[in-house]
Amino acid sequence: MNTTPMNWILISGGLVILLAAIVALFVSLRQRKSQRLQRRFGPEYGRAVDDMGNRTKAESELEAREKRVGQLTITPLSANDAARFTQAWNAMQGRFVDNPKGVVIEADRLVRELMMKRGYPMGDFEHRAADISVDHPAVVENYRVAQAIAVRDERGEADTEELRKAVVHYRTLFDELLQIEAGSEEAPAAPHIPAHS
Repeated sequence: MNTTPMNWILISGGLVILLAAIVALFVSLRQRKSQRLQRRFGPEYGRAVDDMGNRTKAESELEAREKRVGQLTITPLSANDAARFTQAWNAMQGRFVDNPKGVVIEADRLVRELMMKRGYPMGDFEHRAADISVDHPAVVENYRVAQAIAVRDERGEADTEELRKAVVHYRTLFDELLQIEAGSEEAPAAPHIPAHS
């Protein structure tokens, strides 16, 4: 009785089963990674896939963002700093009716100053938006929309209603970034910009 062919058949069958298990594990791990990134980044995940052209490149980019931001020291604000930023926002917002264009520029500057105070680096806009997307994926699109309106305004293409919307979008990010240290009193919220101007 020749057992050599039977041994090869058993070994080959075992290798096929092992290979199938490895492939299934790889697929499962990749799906878990995709699901984790989708949960963390929300709509930003879909945007990254669209921008990069495929899921693998997008996921690599999102993981690179996580790693980069993970190396930053992002800190909450002291109650005094939060109050100072809130007062600056309220004062700026009060000037909207008289100077909507100037308020949009000032809103962008105030958001950048707040980001810097929290510990975000001040690279170009796309890097700032990418960094913000790691910890604040729900509001990063507001930042992009506000910035797009500000760019249109620089070209003289934005009307007063668009400028109002830009300030509202900036305020959404501003409010999200206005986190204070645990145990501090909360800073007052920025008031709403009226729709009429």
